[in-house]
Amino acid sequence: MTVPAPSARTADRPVSASGLPSGPTVRRRAAGLLRRHRDFRLLWIGETANKYGSAVTGLALPLIAVSTLHSSTFQVGLLGAAGWLPWLLIGLPAGVWVDRLRCRPIMLTATAISLVLYATVPLAALTGALTLWHLLAVALLAGAAGVFFQTAYTAYLPQLLDSADQAEGNAKLHGSASAAGIAGLGSGGLIAQLAGPVNGLLANTATFLLSLWCTARIGHRETGRGERPRRALRQEIGEGLRLLGSDVWFRTLTLFGAASNLVLTGYQSLLVVFLIREVGIGEGTVGLLVALASTGGIVGAAVARRVAARLGTSRAMLVLELALPALAVLIPLTSSGAGLVWYLLGGFGASCGVVAGNVIKATFQQRYCPPELLGRLSASSAVLNFGSIPLGAVLAGVLGTELGVRPAMWLMTVGVPLAALILWCSPMRRVRDLPTERRTTAAEAATAGALDPV
Repeated sequence: MTVPAPSARTADRPVSASGLPSGPTVRRRAAGLLRRHRDFRLLWIGETANKYGSAVTGLALPLIAVSTLHSSTFQVGLLGAAGWLPWLLIGLPAGVWVDRLRCRPIMLTATAISLVLYATVPLAALTGALTLWHLLAVALLAGAAGVFFQTAYTAYLPQLLDSADQAEGNAKLHGSASAAGIAGLGSGGLIAQLAGPVNGLLANTATFLLSLWCTARIGHRETGRGERPRRALRQEIGEGLRLLGSDVWFRTLTLFGAASNLVLTGYQSLLVVFLIREVGIGEGTVGLLVALASTGGIVGAAVARRVAARLGTSRAMLVLELALPALAVLIPLTSSGAGLVWYLLGGFGASCGVVAGNVIKATFQQRYCPPELLGRLSASSAVLNFGSIPLGAVLAGVLGTELGVRPAMWLMTVGVPLAALILWCSPMRRVRDLPTERRTTAAEAATAGALDPV
């Protein structure tokens, strides 16, 4: 894939090993990416609105299942799994299709589908036809739309920004996503308490419409993908999987992401049940607590680049992903009254470390991966990263049913620091910075030559 630099972009500037601009260019970039880059500003606003609506949905769906449909712990776990199951089912071919097609139309279509799907929930509730099966279907189909959106979005950002801007762009997008999540969780809990959890989904109408409007107004236009010869779907999927399996950095980060998401999703899928039924707090308080703990994500996005510049990207990943998320083991200690502070400490630490690590990882992946393989690499790693999420949700539901919610929370949260040992046992421990340029091996060059059309 060859993408010419559009007029909205500037030429690449010197970049340090941490992914930050260096030398005199820092002074020229002091205005900030949001002020000087209209297309990124539109993407940022649209993404913030999208993440707000998704946060409302993420809290509203389990609240509807618990409070309106009186679902069991296992059924709530299934609901959490349904939204992520499409990564296992269609994640790999989605990466190929994203590399073949333009990313922005895919993002627009996926957002529109999600809007329509979520709107059916309050309509079904209004007519008395809402069931758990309806919620599961909405979560599954919206999750499928999310597969295409996330894959296209990951491949689109490096085309929109030059390499020296990508670290700042990732930090701003992750930070705003955390802030939007906080606002969505807080307002979603308040709406649930005042008007019922079903009405929490009504917030999605305006937020998804705003996301659609902003994304549609982005001026940058991608070139067609027709110049890249198309091969069999299975062959192109294999290229992404081979890249993932042969590169130690991609392999390490993907294995860590899969293990980490398994346990993080496990305890998060039980969180609403845990706080309402075990701790004994109300729906509005649940939203407030989760929002306060999620402020760690804003802090993590804000400090990620500074920590990476001071320690190096590799060492920063170890510090941020090993130390801070380990505080999640405090969450099962949560009780009513002053005991709520245990959840705040654990949730804040986990959110801060995860978001900061994601900022560094996203910048590394966008700079290190060959552009023509970025969609397939993103999808291949996401199949493992996100594919473990439904497994974690189902596992937590089974453990919560068989052992009780609080013991299940202990097992899931203890797994958070254990998952980070994958990073500690990798080459990441022996270098200061993650590489910024990938060298093609002789075997890969030979394979690429063999696949070239004659």
